[in-house]
This record gives sequence, structure tokens and C-alpha cells, in this order.
Amino acid sequence: MSADFRTPRLFTPEPFAVGGRLRLTPAQTHYLKNVLRRKPGDDVLVFNGRDGEGEGRISALGRDGAEIEVARLRRPQTSTPDLWLVFAPVKKAAMDNLVAKATELGVDRLVPVWTQHTQARRLNLDRLEAQAIEAAEQSDRLSVPGIAPPRPLLDVLSDWPGERRLLVCDETGGGRPILDVLDEMGSGPTAFLAGPEGGFAISELDPMRKLPFSTAIGLGPRVLRADTAAIAALSCWQARLGDWHEQPAFRGTR
Repeated sequence: MSADFRTPRLFTPEPFAVGGRLRLTPAQTHYLKNVLRRKPGDDVLVFNGRDGEGEGRISALGRDGAEIEVARLRRPQTSTPDLWLVFAPVKKAAMDNLVAKATELGVDRLVPVWTQHTQARRLNLDRLEAQAIEAAEQSDRLSVPGIAPPRPLLDVLSDWPGERRLLVCDETGGGRPILDVLDEMGSGPTAFLAGPEGGFAISELDPMRKLPFSTAIGLGPRVLRADTAAIAALSCWQARLGDWHEQPAFRGTR
């Protein structure tokens, strides 16, 4: 048994252990059987955010469901960077992309907020969770980010954990260059706040600038779309303070 880049990875909320069996959901069974054309005996990787990554084989794959027999622990569980993304929901396609890319970039928690200029006022949390799970499966991370229910921005800030630094993506030009801020602050619990497609209102920016845990940051001379700004900020943080110095888990070819 040797996983390669073609071996499917599946997220399960269920606990697992070496020598045990996992029952897959109907959707996962359909995916293995009808989309990937897998059969009993084929390799599968599983993870649940708690027990690491298990390597196993399909022991049953039929009309009534599928089972995976876990043969060995491929990777022990590791922690993700203590990084949040607070964001105003954007339009559907951009929203899907933002959740997927934030997951790939190692965000531990996604916190949607309603702002004065938020245009997308409906948020399907089940859809966002599905996007996050798919991105986690494809990106080799060992967990899926938590997704908070949406709340008004000022309500979220009113009970903000003071030990967590909040970096506000400020499109008005009032923020300091992001790399300068990152070089000064060092590691620790961090969150980025990305605004809506219409930008933050002055009534939101002014109070945020006065918060002791908040710092306005700039992302260069160009005005970025809301989802682009979030992805750019997360990339800068990972490059400076995150886990990009680590090597990925090797999955060879065959």
C-alpha cells in the first residue's frame, strides 16, 4: 500500500483507528464508485481533523454504501496556524472561490460578517462547508476550517478576543504596508478582515482604527477586489509568519 497523487482523500467527521473500518456517506460512495470508478481493494486516504491521516483500502463498495478498512496511520494530527479570516460575503462565484482558497491557505476559522455595504445578503453555510471540505481534501491539509454563523461586524468586534490581532484590509489608503506590519508583529493569534465589494463605511472604519487590537493594512498601489484582497493578505501572512517553510507530505507517482 503506497498512496500517490491519484489516491482519493476523504474527510469524515467520524473517529477512526488503525485496523478499524469507516462507513462512508452515500455521496462519498457515489463519488468513489461512479465518478472515480474505484473498486474494492483500491487505496483511499481519510482524515477527520483529530486522528491524523489514515491510509486504507476500500473493503466494500456497493449499492448499500462503502466501507474503508484503515491499515495504517500515514500522518499524525498536526495543528493549523492560528489564523482567522473575517469577511463580508460577496457574490456566489467569488464566495466559493474565497472559501476554497482560504482553506488552501491554512485558515483555521472563517467568520462571515454583515457590513453596511454588503451586497450579498444570503449565505448558504452548508454550501460553504462543502466548498471547505473539498478544498481540504484536495490540498492535503488535515483539518477543515470552522465556519461561524454570520453576524453584524460591530457585534463581532464588540466581543473580540483581545489577544488576537486584527489586520483590516483598508482600501482607502489609510493602512500601513502589510509586510511592514507583519515584520513588526511577529507570530501569534491573527485575523484578517476583508470588507465588502462596496468597501467599508466610514462609520465602520473610524471605530476600527481606535481598537487596541486592530491595525489597518494596505496591499499595494492597486485597488483589489474584496476576495482578491483577502487571498493576497493571507498569502503574505503565510509567507512571512505561517507554515510555508514546511515541506508538503510526499505522495509519489507510479
